[in-house]
Amino acid sequence: MQQAPVTLRDVAAASGVSLSTASRALDDRNPRARSATAQHVRKVAEELGYRRNTFAASLRRGETRTLGVLVPRLSDTVMALTFEELERAAAGREYFAMVATSGDDPEDERRAAETLLGRNVDGLILATARLDDSLPKHLRERGVPHVLVLRTDGVSPSSLGDDEVGGYLAARHLLDLGHREIAVVTGPSFTSTAVARLAGARRALAEAGVDLPAEWVRAGSYGMDYGMAAGEELLAGGTRPTAVFAANDNLALGVVTAAGRRGLAIGRDLAVVGYNDIPLAARLATPLTSVHVPLEQIARTAIDLITEPGRSPEIRKAMPTLMPRASSGPRREGLGR
Repeated sequence: MQQAPVTLRDVAAASGVSLSTASRALDDRNPRARSATAQHVRKVAEELGYRRNTFAASLRRGETRTLGVLVPRLSDTVMALTFEELERAAAGREYFAMVATSGDDPEDERRAAETLLGRNVDGLILATARLDDSLPKHLRERGVPHVLVLRTDGVSPSSLGDDEVGGYLAARHLLDLGHREIAVVTGPSFTSTAVARLAGARRALAEAGVDLPAEWVRAGSYGMDYGMAAGEELLAGGTRPTAVFAANDNLALGVVTAAGRRGLAIGRDLAVVGYNDIPLAARLATPLTSVHVPLEQIARTAIDLITEPGRSPEIRKAMPTLMPRASSGPRREGLGR
């Protein structure tokens, strides 16, 4: 005969506490659940084999314990890794993360957000924010719990890397290697990431008294195809840069491909620095120097901000780290202009 499941009432009786005390002790959201009594109740619950019914508890509170996550596309390595980290951090808080994609299209983003809200998610996490995007403002006006991740509009609660510092680190690294002819390939101007990473690179170059010609700045999509096209353009002229800072690793891989087609050796004839430090970066034939972004920390902070609203500051920036590798060699005489 199958044994009946252990109930909360059983745990309370075995612990010698009231039903409400046992419930509070087993509720991970309750800060008082760290007391000696709470520890005792949890120990008894574990010994009895009690499993808390989080679904029933959330129904009583009018919650679904589900968070909607919006990303531009899951084919992008950084977005896929970010969702995995968000999913893991949410599970640690007994939340389930549900993902939808927008293709970086504002109308698709709005429709996806409404679909997720229609499924009664407890909040939205957006990796899709645009500087010209009205959705975060709309969510603020409606009082919808939400957090922006990786990108920010500068107003809504946000968890991201310090992109300006990251851009500065990348350009400073190339300057320290003796490069003065430095080009920048960045993402779409409607993203805070592209704008901030370019601003950081400009600041480093300005401090060194190095000019960044307008024709050596390329801004487009974050895809590898755009990196390849931008690389072809930058390397086709009579004078060319000796180094390229690409504002994500996809762009950097595109530049590397364009350089290879011209017979240039990465790290010797052309230095390349990427951004995000995706797992592939360190495994390339010529390992890619990249700016590492702590996605795990960013995801945990995003979950903190949405499950414990009102935390200050509401815009949190994690510090990036430069990961020097073989793709960024020192400047050689006779290269560039």
